[in-house]
Formats: sequence, C-alpha cells, structure tokens
Amino acid sequence: MGNGPMSTLEFLGAEVRRARRERGLSQEELAQRISYSSSLVGMVEIGHRTPSQDFIARVDAALEAGGLFERLLVLVRADAAPPWIREWINVEREATLIRWFEPSLIPGLLQTEAYGRAVLRGGRMLREGEVEQRLTSRLERQAVLDREQPPEFVAVVDETVLRRAVGEPAVMVEQFEHLLRVTEQPHVDLHVVPAEAGMHAGLAGAFILARTPDGGEVAHLDTPLRAHVTDHPDDIVSLQRRWESLRGEALPRRASRELIRGLAKSWT
Repeated sequence: MGNGPMSTLEFLGAEVRRARRERGLSQEELAQRISYSSSLVGMVEIGHRTPSQDFIARVDAALEAGGLFERLLVLVRADAAPPWIREWINVEREATLIRWFEPSLIPGLLQTEAYGRAVLRGGRMLREGEVEQRLTSRLERQAVLDREQPPEFVAVVDETVLRRAVGEPAVMVEQFEHLLRVTEQPHVDLHVVPAEAGMHAGLAGAFILARTPDGGEVAHLDTPLRAHVTDHPDDIVSLQRRWESLRGEALPRRASRELIRGLAKSWT
C-alpha cells in the first residue's frame, strides 16, 4: 500500500482480504463464488481498483459480512473527491449551463474510465489507490449529464487534445467513440479549435463557467496544487470574454464532429 495514511479505498480492500482469509478462502475461490476474476479480487484487495456496487454486494453475501462492505463502499465514494474540488462539485450538480475549455485533455465530464485512469497515472504523482479514488469521483461527476433535467454542456478543446496520446491506442479509440456517441445528445456540444487558428485566447489555461439556477456565474480554474473557484464579477467577465473569443475560433458542431471522426482513424 506504500507510505502515507491508508485511504478509504485501501481500507475497504484490506477488510475484504481479512474477511476472505478468516473464511479460509483463496482469491481464486472467492472469485469463483462471486463470478468475477481473481485478478479483480486481487486489485480490489490492494486498493488498486474501485469495486462496483454489484461486486461488493456479492462479496458481502459470499463472506456473510452483513452489509459491512456495502457501507464501506459508501464511505469510499464520499471520500473519493479531493477536498479542494468538493466546492466545485456542488456547483456543478446545480448548474443549468456548463461551459468548459480545455487546451490539453478531454474534459473530465467526457472522459472514459480508461482515458481518465491514464490521465491520473500519467503524471506519476499519485499512488494507485489515490488514482482510483479520484477516478471514482470523476466518473460519478459525469452523472450530471444523465440526470432527468441535465444542464446544457458546451465544451471547447484545442485540436492538440485530440492528437495527444493518452494511454494505449485502444484507449484513444474508445475515447473517440465515446465523444461521438455522447455528442449525439442534444444537450451536449463539443467544438474544436483547429490547429490553423494558431495563438488563441485559451492557451493561457483551462477554465469552466457554470450558470447557477439563479442566473449567476461561477468559474473553476485548475492549478497544479488545487482548484480555484470564483464568482468575483471581474473574474467572470474576463472569462466570459475569453470564452466568446474561443467560440469564435472553434469549428461549428458538425465540422467538429467530422474532424473528430477523421482523427479517430489515426488511432486504429
């Protein structure tokens, strides 16, 4: 598990391992009882994979844990988001409009699990347990786009985002397929600033603008250390101007989808 305090995900895994051993079962035997692979059981036990609700329910039943692991999974999910992003997650959940610019990566709400995992691993700054917890938070945030009355979501990315290898080619193929599928939804737009645009207003960094139910605007900016959330009028006006400039440089929806479809072939 490495140095440092044990995460809730690692604690859940350690408790599964302890209960399995008390029952006199090997990882392979537990895997057979719950109809999952032994490799997944092993990854969960060392805190390198966040288990699904179904996986944990089956483990709970097989080890006769009385719902202990399902309760621990609730804690894992609650603890998944780093403290510095939790304020923004609350804003995101209530937003009626989300406008997101990214110069380097696919926006988090549009990432596949494999792409997100590769992003979090890529910097080599996080332990595997931390990678899994942050990935859990990122994937759960995506539910905002699937709710009964979802926000309008408009993303703008630099073309270099689509050309940057994140993980193996198969990861990129899956990510491109997901982008084309999710942007078929009427409330999800993705626009690409083409390479020929050259210098543009977004090269200073990523940002998100969220419109609240009362019509206000809140912004999110990432730094290497933490997220910065602001609703200061001057900040909002500056980012709105930057957003409008980017939309002016970006390709229309249909042209952006065609570019994505064309670039997808380069990863096969």
